Amino acid sequence: MKAPRRAAGLGASTPARAGILSALTAIIAGFGVIGLVWFAAALRVARLVITPAARRADTRILGLDTAAQTISLSRTPDTELPGRYGLFTRGSEDYIKLGSVLHEDAAAVTRKLLTHVDARAKLAVDAAFSGWYYDRPEQLHLPFTSHLVGSAVGPCPAWVFPADGDTWCIQVHGRGTTRAECLRAVPLLHSLGLTTMVVSYRNDADAPRSRSGTYGLGATEWRDVDAAVGFARRSGARRILLMGWSMGGAICLQLALNSAHRDRIVGIILDSPVVDWRIVLGYQAQQMRLPQPLTSLALRTLASDWGARLTGGGAPIPFDKLDAAARAAELRVPILLLHSDDDGFVPSDGSHALAAARPDLVRMETFTGARHTKLWNYDQNRWNDVITAWLADQDIVVR
Repeated sequence: MKAPRRAAGLGASTPARAGILSALTAIIAGFGVIGLVWFAAALRVARLVITPAARRADTRILGLDTAAQTISLSRTPDTELPGRYGLFTRGSEDYIKLGSVLHEDAAAVTRKLLTHVDARAKLAVDAAFSGWYYDRPEQLHLPFTSHLVGSAVGPCPAWVFPADGDTWCIQVHGRGTTRAECLRAVPLLHSLGLTTMVVSYRNDADAPRSRSGTYGLGATEWRDVDAAVGFARRSGARRILLMGWSMGGAICLQLALNSAHRDRIVGIILDSPVVDWRIVLGYQAQQMRLPQPLTSLALRTLASDWGARLTGGGAPIPFDKLDAAARAAELRVPILLLHSDDDGFVPSDGSHALAAARPDLVRMETFTGARHTKLWNYDQNRWNDVITAWLADQDIVVR
């Protein structure tokens, strides 16, 4: 009969206990009570990094004119962007499409509604601005099928948009979102003859929960996407194109570095990708005005065995293995990087580093003003043209 498992924490009789006690002892000896406060703060930051979070309201609805079909939002660096976007709302509508900016001042922007909103609509004031645009596959008016892809954590839902040919594009969404984030790329890929598979992975809103329920920042999630590649191959795919958005980029890069299907991968497209998490987390900590020593302690916590136990993570975050620029020599296939130099969430430094490390494989297209994962929305024509030309140059599609 197996002995009962002990609860995780300081009472656990494992090597991690020694690491925790050692860390606490060092902090107390060096800084006393203040050190403990810092340690608690670092632990909280570390937990935030790996814990899936609900969508956060980032703008306010200031006015709704259903006669003119316009909406006024509080002005932010995102809501003032030109192009087409979406807005997550609460009330009689849960998601509406937004068109161009019609009027703006220092405090507000008024945009055209591209989703008809009834005069009787009641919307909560708080809302979340989005680059998704499409939020359901039916809106694309393309044939698709729904599937469940078996993975180590359970069945992960996926959509497949079939096209002629034996090249499939596997699309991977970012942190804290769902596969609907990827839908805006499907029409272009379909027009180029690519079957597109839009996948989910552990701990997102669509897929099963892992044992820990936390993100591995790409170190674990790539295995679920690898299962989707296996599904595609069994369904007739002979060549695989990967496409990742934000953290989905980190997942695609890990797939390219680790997958048993690497010989079938012919290229990678990355939109606003995470290439090195230390750059991203350092930048976000600066935006939060966190002291640099606190950020360093949070990163050390995430990377350690004892930290994984205290944060509830399934395993330490292997930041070195997740640094694709440092591992650039291991990459084998051409990569197209699309990144805004004023991304505002995932700085483009990692993308530039990867492009500099492998100029033979990597082509980088920089945008200005497009913000994070909103390049398609900001300049759809350029986004489409760049991808189309690159796919033709790599003989992945015939233009």
